[in-house]
Amino acid sequence: MMSSRLVPCMIAAFTIALVAGGTCPAAPPAKQPAAKPISFIHDVAPIFKENCFACHDSRKRKGKLDMTTYASLRKGRGDDDPITPGHPEDSDLFERITAKGSRRMPPKDGGEPLSKTQIHIIQQWIRQGAKLDGAVQPTADLLRELRIRWEPPIPPTVYPYPVDINAVIFTPDGKKLVVGGYHELTVWDVAQGKLEKRVRMRAERAKAMVFLPDGKLIVAGSRPGQEGDVRIYDLNGSAPHVVGGIAYLDGVHDSKVMLKQLLDTDDEVLCLALSPDGKKLASGGCDRLVRVWDLSRGWVHARLDQTIENHADWVFGVAFSPDGKRLLTASRDKTAKVWDLAAKESVITFPEHQAGVFGVAISPDGKVGVSVGQDNQVRYWNTGGEGKQIRTSGGHGGEIFKVIWNAKPPLLVTCSADKTVRLWNPDNGSLIRALTGHTDQVYAIALSPDAKQVASGSWNGQVIVWNVADGKVVRSFNASPGLARQVTRGK
Repeated sequence: MMSSRLVPCMIAAFTIALVAGGTCPAAPPAKQPAAKPISFIHDVAPIFKENCFACHDSRKRKGKLDMTTYASLRKGRGDDDPITPGHPEDSDLFERITAKGSRRMPPKDGGEPLSKTQIHIIQQWIRQGAKLDGAVQPTADLLRELRIRWEPPIPPTVYPYPVDINAVIFTPDGKKLVVGGYHELTVWDVAQGKLEKRVRMRAERAKAMVFLPDGKLIVAGSRPGQEGDVRIYDLNGSAPHVVGGIAYLDGVHDSKVMLKQLLDTDDEVLCLALSPDGKKLASGGCDRLVRVWDLSRGWVHARLDQTIENHADWVFGVAFSPDGKRLLTASRDKTAKVWDLAAKESVITFPEHQAGVFGVAISPDGKVGVSVGQDNQVRYWNTGGEGKQIRTSGGHGGEIFKVIWNAKPPLLVTCSADKTVRLWNPDNGSLIRALTGHTDQVYAIALSPDAKQVASGSWNGQVIVWNVADGKVVRSFNASPGLARQVTRGK
C-alpha cells in the first residue's frame, strides 16, 4: 500500500509541473522500428528486370547505360554513378523514376511508370546505402542470378483453363503417353485415357522430349522470354505421393527424379533430337544456337561437344542422320541446313520454303531431307550435292509444325494449324490419309515405338491417339488435369 506521506509530495510535484509547463511531463519517445532491410537481388533487381533491362542491357545500352550487372549500373553512362548512397533525393536514378515529363524512366513509349510500391523499394534501398547482397558478385549477370533464385509455381490441382500441348511422347513400352503441362509433365494410360502421374518441373512448358535407351526422359523446357533448359528425368526415380489414385513426383527438388541439368539459357529451348545410337543429343532454340552433347559415356558423363551458330533466327527443328555424322536443322530464318559434325561446318542450305521452317527429318538412308513450315508445304530435298529440291506435297491448309519420318513401315507424319494430322507415303509424297477430330491447331505429334499408333496434342489441350493402319481413334481426352474428365473411346 502507498504511504500516506508520499501522496502530498506527489500532488505538489504534479502541481509544480502544471504551473511550469502547463502539461504533464512528456514520456520519452517510443523507439521506432528499424526499416526492413531491402535486398538488391530479391527486391530491387526484379523491378529493374521487368522495367529496365529491355532497353538497358549489355547489347542495347540505351543512353549508354547497362543495368544488367550491379557494377555496370553503378558505373552509369560513363563514370557518373547514378546513385548517391544514403541520399535518394540526390540520385539521378531516383529522379528519373519519379519524374513526370520527358525525363521519366521508363519513357512513355517504353512502358508504364513504376508503381508507388516499386518506387518506395528503390528509395529505401538507396537510403540504406544501395548495398549489394554479399552472395552476389558485382559483375554477376543479374538475369542469371534472378533465374537461379526463382521458384516455379505449384501446378494447379484443377486446371482453370486448357493447357496448350507442345510436346507428347510414348513411353518405350508404348503403353503410356507423357504430355507437357503447366510446370509439369503428365503421364496417361493410353488404353484408358486415364491420368496416372504428375511430375512437377521448373519449365513452364515442355517443348520437346526424347527417351534415352535406358528409359530416362530428356525434356527441352521453356519459360517464354525468361529461360530455357534441357534436363534429364527419371519418371520412376522416387516413391510418389499418391492422392486420389494419382502419383505426384517432384522434378524440381528431388534429385532422384530430376537427375541432371544439361543446359540453362536465357530463352526457350524449342527442339531436341537423339542420334539413332543414343550417343549424341542436339537441341535448338530462340538464341539461334544448336548444341550437341556427347553421351557416349552415358548421360551421367554427358559433355557439351559443339555449339553451332549457323542460323540467323530461332531454331525450331533438329534431326540426326542415321549414322549420326550429320545434323539437319530448321529455322525461322527461312532455311533448313545440313551440318557436318566431324568437320564442324555447314555443307548444305535449303532455301526453297521462302518462309519460316518449323520441322525437319531425314530418310532412313540419309539421302533425303524433308522440311515443313509456314508455307504449308512438305518439301523433300537431297542432303548431298547442292541440296536440290526433289518434290513437294501439298494439302495442309495451314502452317505445318512438326514432321516425323519412320523407317519401317515407311511413313511420314505431319501436324498443322489446319487442325489435322496427316500420314504420307515418303517414297512418292502421296497422302495416305488425313486424321481429323481436333478442334484447334495441332502442335505436337508422336509415333508409338512399334509405329502402330500416332498421338497428337493441340492448343486447347486435346490429345488424340489413332491407329495408323485404319486411321480410327483409339482414345481422345483433354490433358489438362481436372478440366475435362470425359474420355472418348474410339469406335
